[in-house]
Amino acid sequence: MAGRAVNIFFRVFLILFLVSACSDRTLIHVDPQADEVGTPYTAYVATLRERTESGWFNGERAQDLDFVNVKVTVPPAHRGSGIPYSHRMARADRFFTFADRTDYANDRAFSAGLRKALSRQKPGERDVMLYVHGYNNSFTDGVFRTVQLMHDFRLPGIGVHFSWPSAAHPLGYTYDRDSVLYARDGLEQLLRQVSAAGPDRIILVGHSLGSMLVMETLRQMEIRSPAWAQRNLGGVVLVSPDLDVDVFRQQSTRFDSLPEPFVIFVSRKDRALQLSSRINGNKKRLGILEDEAKLEDLPVTVVDVSEFAESSGDRHFTLGTSPLLIELLRNSNALSTTFNWDAGGRTGLLPGTAITVQSATKIILSPLLLRTN
Repeated sequence: MAGRAVNIFFRVFLILFLVSACSDRTLIHVDPQADEVGTPYTAYVATLRERTESGWFNGERAQDLDFVNVKVTVPPAHRGSGIPYSHRMARADRFFTFADRTDYANDRAFSAGLRKALSRQKPGERDVMLYVHGYNNSFTDGVFRTVQLMHDFRLPGIGVHFSWPSAAHPLGYTYDRDSVLYARDGLEQLLRQVSAAGPDRIILVGHSLGSMLVMETLRQMEIRSPAWAQRNLGGVVLVSPDLDVDVFRQQSTRFDSLPEPFVIFVSRKDRALQLSSRINGNKKRLGILEDEAKLEDLPVTVVDVSEFAESSGDRHFTLGTSPLLIELLRNSNALSTTFNWDAGGRTGLLPGTAITVQSATKIILSPLLLRTN
């Protein structure tokens, strides 16, 4: 049995290594006419990545934040299920495509640009969804994921992305873990800037190793500015968090109370987190949590999406890659309650089986729910 696990371990890494070696993931092609073909979105980005010779960003660590906004188009045929794109060409009819870019001279200019964009939104649509990417992500990966979430879930407001310096390589896990610690001050700076821009709500979303960055940053902000998250965040969503359960509990002790709503999407079938658990001494990661009682004293909602893993091209981001799950959340009351719900009614926020243990709530979603929504 142990030999089989080792074989699977090396097979997964070999596949990821060969896929990554086939393309330069820092290459970005811009098509100014792309918004005549696809649906355009503007994402506001702060990054701690070093600039490349082309002016875009790689996986090296920069000393200071860079600020840009980018226009990205979603191809007409996109109907959920992942992000089709190419590092070799710009084809707005087939792929997510960069159409334009604006650089900001400093953080004040970035905040002013974000404030202006929010003021153009309709009343009730002046929210910010701030997305923090995970392990093995390039600059392009994180930006496109931000746009995909805005598009596929039809989220109101503005998409903001924090691009921390991931190596964007499957063998760069240790480098990425160190980069998470390196990037805490940068994410704190961005959160304070976004708050100063005056949105109605900030929904903070962290994926995979980005969830550790979210928690570490909120913890240090809580120490410096008690209850900042409660005052300024409209919710926190951790998607497939690559985070030790004990570490998460210890981080949570620094808060008088976690910001609510606080949602954790988990899947028992997440292969990447199963692998991470082995790498980390067989310690279960928060994103494959099976026993909600381990969080019973925390005001969190654990959403189990394991039953959608088979329809997901990437079991490590089932929330964004399962067409069935996207349809369920988008076409029911679950969408507004996932990102904007009233924390007072957490047991009824999603159309699934709810289990409550003290302060924690676990909700199990199933594709069968599509028949009733």
